[in-house]
Amino acid sequence: MKLWKWLVSLFVALAMCGCQEKLFISVDVAQFERLLIEEKAQLVDVRTPQEFAEEHIPGALNIDVKSENFTNQCVNLLNKKLPVAVYCRSGRRSKVAAQQLTNLGFLVYDLDKGIIEWRAQGKPLE
Repeated sequence: MKLWKWLVSLFVALAMCGCQEKLFISVDVAQFERLLIEEKAQLVDVRTPQEFAEEHIPGALNIDVKSENFTNQCVNLLNKKLPVAVYCRSGRRSKVAAQQLTNLGFLVYDLDKGIIEWRAQGKPLE
């Protein structure tokens, strides 16, 4: 819950300074896992369906950021009242997806080094 209060304070401070760019937050594996458990974040794997079929974080929804209808799928499948936690293989595509989701009005967290780091930390995969 402390992380949530810190994030709210950050967003308020940015709003007060007149920043126009909407932001998402990149987090490490421990923070990402905490968001999934404590904040009930919606978990989204933004890799291709083929990559998702090979392995993914349990409970993830696959919405390919490279698909033409990525934003439409997100709007139709995700709840804007809950935070969204996105990841990809290394963290590049998830940052693109996170920015798009943030622009749509979602509160977004990005797994900084992707599923590669998740696996390296010995976290479960399906």
